Amino acid sequence: MFKYQHIVTQPIFFLFVAFSFFLSVVYYWGRRENKRVFLSAFNDLVDVIKPDDQKFTNIGGSVGHHANLIINRKGPFSKVDATITLLPRHSLLYMPISKLIMRFDRLFITFYSRATLSGEGHLIEKRYAGFRAPKITNIERLEKMELKWGKHDFFLYFEQVKLRDQFMSFVRKNPDPGIVRHIAIVANQRKCFLFMIPQKGKVKENLAPVYRWLCSLSN
Repeated sequence: MFKYQHIVTQPIFFLFVAFSFFLSVVYYWGRRENKRVFLSAFNDLVDVIKPDDQKFTNIGGSVGHHANLIINRKGPFSKVDATITLLPRHSLLYMPISKLIMRFDRLFITFYSRATLSGEGHLIEKRYAGFRAPKITNIERLEKMELKWGKHDFFLYFEQVKLRDQFMSFVRKNPDPGIVRHIAIVANQRKCFLFMIPQKGKVKENLAPVYRWLCSLSN
């Protein structure tokens, strides 16, 4: 007779087996879901940017990926970098903590401008600005106003009236921010930044108008 048969017949043993099986199911489902999110986001990114060369790097297992897109053809941008950080859906035990700290998946996109940009400006959602958003370095010298964009409250920081008007024109032409939470133009770095909450099938829809607008600023 099996030496530990008295253990395997105990209810606690069956609970342990069931919980272990459940953790395994969550693990494989979470990894698959995160893969779907980042592949969808990066495929949308490539469809919009249409790079001449591209490189993708895993930077954190199933929760972090980086894209480097090179643009050789003539245009306002020479390179676009993107980093996506995902909630640990594969970890049932850590997921609640991550939801409190991180709240949502994050997609950060940096556009490297060939031309000189005009001033500095930030269009940033009010709630995001108050919760672990990147610090705006030169905020003390920027003008500030509040506006409603779709159903969300946003802050608009700007250095020049012209840039304010350009942001406002973009908002009027695109009345719903969708998954966009921060658009930034930083002239002294010759960079533009975009933060989105990546959702499957939504990145291209929301990135395309922002990218067209950013390109128009350099014309």
